[in-house]
Amino acid sequence: MKDKKTVYITRKNKFNTLYDKQKRIANLISIFRFATFIGGCIFSFFISRKMNSYIFTLISFLLWITLFLFLAKIHEKLIKNKNLVERIIHINEKGINRIEGKWRSFGEDGEDYIDEDHSFSGDLDLFGLSSLFQYINCTNTFMGKTKFKSTLENPSYSEDEIMKRQEAIKELGSNIGWRQRFEGEGVLKEDKQGHVDRLLKWCVDKKDLYSKNYIKTLTTSIPLFTIVFIILSFLMGGLYYYGALFFIFISIVALFNDKKKRNYALQTVFLYKKYIESYYNMISLIEKEKFRSEYLVSLKERIVENEGEKASTAIKELMNISQSISDRGNFFYVIFNILFLLDYKHMIKLEMWKKKWGKHLEEWLKVIGEFESLSSIAILSFENPDWTTPTIQKEKLIIRGKKVGHPLLGDRAVKNDFSIGEGEKILLITGSNMSGKSTFLRTTGINLLLAYIGAPVCAEEFTCSLMDIYTCMRISDNLERNISSFYGELLRINKLIEGVKTKKPIFFLLDEIFKGTNSVDRHTGAKILINKLSKEKVLGLVSTHDLELGSLEEHNSKVKNYHFKEYYENNQIHFDYKLRKGVSTTRNALYLMKIAGIEVEEG
Repeated sequence: MKDKKTVYITRKNKFNTLYDKQKRIANLISIFRFATFIGGCIFSFFISRKMNSYIFTLISFLLWITLFLFLAKIHEKLIKNKNLVERIIHINEKGINRIEGKWRSFGEDGEDYIDEDHSFSGDLDLFGLSSLFQYINCTNTFMGKTKFKSTLENPSYSEDEIMKRQEAIKELGSNIGWRQRFEGEGVLKEDKQGHVDRLLKWCVDKKDLYSKNYIKTLTTSIPLFTIVFIILSFLMGGLYYYGALFFIFISIVALFNDKKKRNYALQTVFLYKKYIESYYNMISLIEKEKFRSEYLVSLKERIVENEGEKASTAIKELMNISQSISDRGNFFYVIFNILFLLDYKHMIKLEMWKKKWGKHLEEWLKVIGEFESLSSIAILSFENPDWTTPTIQKEKLIIRGKKVGHPLLGDRAVKNDFSIGEGEKILLITGSNMSGKSTFLRTTGINLLLAYIGAPVCAEEFTCSLMDIYTCMRISDNLERNISSFYGELLRINKLIEGVKTKKPIFFLLDEIFKGTNSVDRHTGAKILINKLSKEKVLGLVSTHDLELGSLEEHNSKVKNYHFKEYYENNQIHFDYKLRKGVSTTRNALYLMKIAGIEVEEG
């Protein structure tokens, strides 16, 4: 991982140098622009006074204004490139922080995606503070975040799809330059569902009025007659003056017709001008890259239509229209709008665009989102070359891992070997407080999830079968819903039972089962549930303080005992977090109470 930190540092320094260079050039161009403007004004004034010729004055004016606009164009491009470089610098800084274990300070943690009713996301720390989402998320678009969330919550890929995703993630992981450029181009502020929904709704909301031939004819002919009569009124006066006024009046009436709906449509495109430009840049990057893996190639094909036209061509066209519409905020636009019916011309162009491309935009945005999601997962592949690509077992239910650690703990992760499914179906994990039982359950669950989405897992070897995941770990009282922790636990157990009834393969994690009730009921309920589950198409881990449950192994060959233990040194308690066979023989609750300053009288 240190080598990867060096890569990030090297790239950061490289782009810092580039940023400083671009900043100097941009400042220099800005000075040239100002000098050109002042010099052009002075020169034009000088020409008009000395030459006393409108032609020479006009030529000089056109020359310096052309140079000024040329420099403005170059300056705008430099600013955009400088901003992109700045974003890539930030991306590399995030990479350094992630490797140094400082990723918990990343601003976006997916807290809005927390779902207490989900079958496993809360217990496996997929969203929220110190979550997998916070650790690797590099999505920026709404579609990207949605796709990444869906991938983590619903890993419903087949064995074949997982294998294809593994290759895709490896390829993206090794292509850090493309990934960072793609992420840098996608940095958008407030790309939210409402915004995307409005844009997609606009794409399929046809305004038939602007597709009619007579509207296209009138939009061309009325401005033509208006300009002709204006010219003739200056040259000949008389009735031509009234003719010009008549056609101007017609234009004004036309602009008031359907004004509200037209403004809404035009404002929609204008509001999303920067998003459309970002989508164009991201799609262009996808189109230009020559991907090798089948999964990425098939994704890329989704942004090329049957006619062979590229999505970037369509987005570029929409971007150009949106740039034209942005002039509507200009004071002089009102005059030109009356003369040339610009709003109508924009609407006609947009309707032509929607007719040809509108139905495809949502699909293109989904492809962008899929690439963002895969790029986020590819961070694991790039930064953890020592992690393994899991093997999916089709023939039987099994999980087998060698040196498996928790992916979010970094160097602090203690790694364990274990297997389940080769005879036993349920591992009963005992151990004292703080010994590592819950962490081990989460370690198994989150690595299983990573395997299901095509990611590498934090292990030296890992083999697993495809199963639906159910957990019951973090259950607390919910005052808003008037649900006690014990009832909440029962609801989660009921979900598991309902899942079992579907006869689908299931993997479950139960932490301190039935802890919300008395010891007798807890022991009886846990024993009945474990025995029942052991007869079904399931694998699972159950942690418990109830050491008496260890006797289940004697009567049920599908249950095996494992435990974690503590040791004492210099009157202090220590844990090695290593998984061992058998039932725990130690307890530390009284000792921990003494450490906390609570006097305990034994006897």
